[in-house]
Amino acid sequence: MLEIHVLRENAPEIIEGLKKRNHDFTAPINEILELDEKRRACQQKMDQVLAESNALSRDIGDLFKRGKAEEANAMRAKSAEYKEESHRLKEEFQELDNRMNEALHHVPNVPNTIVPAGNSDKDNEVVHSEGETPNLGENNLPHWELADKYDLIDFDLGAKITGAGFPVYKGKGAKLQRALINFFLDEADKAGYNEVIPPHMVNEESGFGTGQLPDKEGQMYHATVDNLYLIPTAEVPVTNIFRDVILESKQFPIKMCAYTPCFRREAGSYGKDVRGLNRLHQFDKVEIVQIQHPDQSYDTLTTMVDHVKGLLQKLGLQFRILRLCGGDLGFTSALTYDMEVFSAAQERWLEVSSISNFETFQANRLKCRFRDENGKTRLVHTLNGSALALPRIVAALLENNQDADGIRIPECLHKYTGFERID
Repeated sequence: MLEIHVLRENAPEIIEGLKKRNHDFTAPINEILELDEKRRACQQKMDQVLAESNALSRDIGDLFKRGKAEEANAMRAKSAEYKEESHRLKEEFQELDNRMNEALHHVPNVPNTIVPAGNSDKDNEVVHSEGETPNLGENNLPHWELADKYDLIDFDLGAKITGAGFPVYKGKGAKLQRALINFFLDEADKAGYNEVIPPHMVNEESGFGTGQLPDKEGQMYHATVDNLYLIPTAEVPVTNIFRDVILESKQFPIKMCAYTPCFRREAGSYGKDVRGLNRLHQFDKVEIVQIQHPDQSYDTLTTMVDHVKGLLQKLGLQFRILRLCGGDLGFTSALTYDMEVFSAAQERWLEVSSISNFETFQANRLKCRFRDENGKTRLVHTLNGSALALPRIVAALLENNQDADGIRIPECLHKYTGFERID
């Protein structure tokens, strides 16, 4: 959520910056500023009434001390009026404050200046590409056919048990899945990330803190009886560890990672582009999260991108890095890099990671702050990234490493899988 004092001081620049999201926020921001002005005016009235009420109370007390009870009692009627006015003003202030914050909740983060203009993912900017497209020959198979051929993943059985988008991993398919999770966690550990195992359900406050609510409630599974939400990513519970926390500068950087299943309704997803592992309702992911000093967060974003790049290099996958344009940027993000791997059998790029800097946007919702060297309390910067999401990694590994006799397993996974090939 944007800070109101920043919006108040920089409204024209913020309105201009938000145009990269292909929407004119002039009207809602002007409404917010108008509510803020009325709210501050109401606060001034409350302060004035309180000061006059306190002065009157002192005068009444002084009259009683001087034995002028009749005059003091006569003034009590005015004191009651002040109390009534103060109560009315508090209610007015609270209503204005609630309306202002509700309006603020629907204004997205301001894109960083280097975010390219654009309307959709077609306008994202490729900033790096690496690796060669494997030559699979004419008889190559997509991963869903390979999964069936080698009895690795059963999509029909998952649909029977739960529904489409909930696959069952079997045999070497299950072991490959577990191997990737352990590999990603071990690599995060080597990079200094502290592992946590968070809850897989969160409350409304947590969903609001990281920006899933009220923006993405339609994409989240909601357990209505207990009013809890299944997590769409470990970002939500891990970042909320620091909700309502005041940190010290010496604690930076705070680096955390977590493996969790992720649950997404993906409403409206259908067609060939979501076949097999391409888009699921439940999938596994290792997430990296950093809480950082504002002066260091963009250097940190670079190190997080490099970490994910290193994982893809060790897996031997062809990949590219995209800087998302304003039209494809997430609601809470100031700058996002997507990592995509090339699926040789499908002849298309598959997104496997997003790494984002949210600057103070999440921190303002979370009320996550730190004390700087001058003792001043400031908002932290939050960052996170997928390192990595498994379904499309598995899809690319199966497709790109197939040959006439089976599927090769990358060397970095051998100690985790216990086998070098699937045949």
